[in-house]
Amino acid sequence: MHDIEIPLGKRSKLYRFFEILPGLLSLSLLLLPIILAVFNPLLAAIFIIVYTISWIIRALVLAVRTLQGYSIMRVAEDIDWQARLNDLSDPARALGQAADDGGKPQYRAAHLANLKRLSGQRYPLPSEIIQVVIIATYNEAREVLEPTVQSVLSNSFPAKQTILVIGYEARGPEATRATARELADQYREHFYAAFAFEHPSDLPNEVVGKGGNIVYAGRQLQAWMEKRGVNKEHVIITTLDSDNRPHPSYLSYLAYEFIVNERRHECAYQPIALFLNNIWDVPAPMRVLATGNSFWNMVNSLRPHMLRNFAAHAQSLVSLEKTDFWSTRTVVEDGHQFWRSYFAFKGQYEVIPIYVPIYQDAVLSSTYVKTLKAQFIQLRRWAYGASDVPYVATRVFSRHREVPLLDGFFKFLRLLDGHVSWATSSIILAFGAWAPLVFANESNRSIVAHELPDLVSYLQWLGYIGLVLSIFLSMKMLPPRPARYKRRRNLWMILQWALMPVTSILYGSSAAIYSQTRLLLGKYLDKFDVTDKSVVSQSGSGRVQHTASHE
Repeated sequence: MHDIEIPLGKRSKLYRFFEILPGLLSLSLLLLPIILAVFNPLLAAIFIIVYTISWIIRALVLAVRTLQGYSIMRVAEDIDWQARLNDLSDPARALGQAADDGGKPQYRAAHLANLKRLSGQRYPLPSEIIQVVIIATYNEAREVLEPTVQSVLSNSFPAKQTILVIGYEARGPEATRATARELADQYREHFYAAFAFEHPSDLPNEVVGKGGNIVYAGRQLQAWMEKRGVNKEHVIITTLDSDNRPHPSYLSYLAYEFIVNERRHECAYQPIALFLNNIWDVPAPMRVLATGNSFWNMVNSLRPHMLRNFAAHAQSLVSLEKTDFWSTRTVVEDGHQFWRSYFAFKGQYEVIPIYVPIYQDAVLSSTYVKTLKAQFIQLRRWAYGASDVPYVATRVFSRHREVPLLDGFFKFLRLLDGHVSWATSSIILAFGAWAPLVFANESNRSIVAHELPDLVSYLQWLGYIGLVLSIFLSMKMLPPRPARYKRRRNLWMILQWALMPVTSILYGSSAAIYSQTRLLLGKYLDKFDVTDKSVVSQSGSGRVQHTASHE
């Protein structure tokens, strides 16, 4: 098997070419309307019209898919996954009872089909499954960490089959280090086992970030399991950020999917990340971004070919041993883990959606200005996933390729297209129609140049159909309004969507351009910039400030 690690130090010429490629394509695409306007305004107008129509269609499709994703998520939340898991203990008996657990007919049919398929086979029984939850922390307060621990404890899956691991940093403050140890001690008797592992600050070949933290915790746990004789074939590991609140049925659902999947070790399991924990408290621009990101995660759960590891995700211990756990060389270890696994398993790897949410915090700092800055820092880290482009390209376009060429090629194209679109689409849609009017020579400027901004504006009104659907769904997804806010807060939750074009450019496109430009120049992000987030007390009497190293 080829080395699946990101190279350290100087890159090869081919690797550098593909590092430059996303930024080069993005900048070229942004300049294209201007260049076309100078030389052929009509061609520029055609390009802008076709581009706008294609994105309107895409926006409408995404809106419909978001509604579908929301519907499927609500159905999955209503299913008693622990009851279904218990059925797997004796499929023949469960088939005889043909119990109705409340799912819709098609979901009951899928469950019954699983029971029939497993009858008479050897597979991991529910009582044999060991779940591990690794919570990464840097300098979070107890008020942040303990609710996450409690949400794991209150999951429907038996706590006595769950191992709690809190990975904390030696470079972090003593208060957080002490809290991690105290929580492990306090909750140990409730779980199969509980640990607090301190990640040393001076390990070689590591960027400063979450990856090194959870890798160290994973290896410590692996050694403990080997001494105890734990069957690694039955171990599933979920990584959480310190503010994550898994749905009460998440672990049961995860165990169920793990058992019924015949290729259980050749895949990851991805719940839906919803940034709604503190959505009522964050400023309007952050609410729009957090809700939009939540929608995107729901949509991707319906597109297996696009689904990647993101934020909280799970793999079996066998799978993680194949990749030597996660990467310690990137600040985007979650999404990068998909590619490491894809190449480690020679293309025989996929991500299985888990249609229940992991609730997370939206960005919120101690002041409005700090919040705006913290949001950009978070998004530029996400956008640094463009660093996977050279990683994937040099392995797909290699004489020693170990993955199917067509599959790898189309995955590479989707990866590249996603990052280029992230950097360019909002800017082109907002300003592209003005290029023929502003940059065309007066002698070449036609009636089309004068009418194009109005024409594109009329076309974009069709996109507001998708916006209306988004507003409707965002209101349905909101957690209960805290008592400290009056009913008029609901109105601002609707009016905030007027900011979407601005946030798309100032945060979406700008963050992507920033990260791609760093790659283009070889100025690599080698430090995980933690994201400022604040907790507002229920009474509204004050804020407890904490800094969270979240995805």
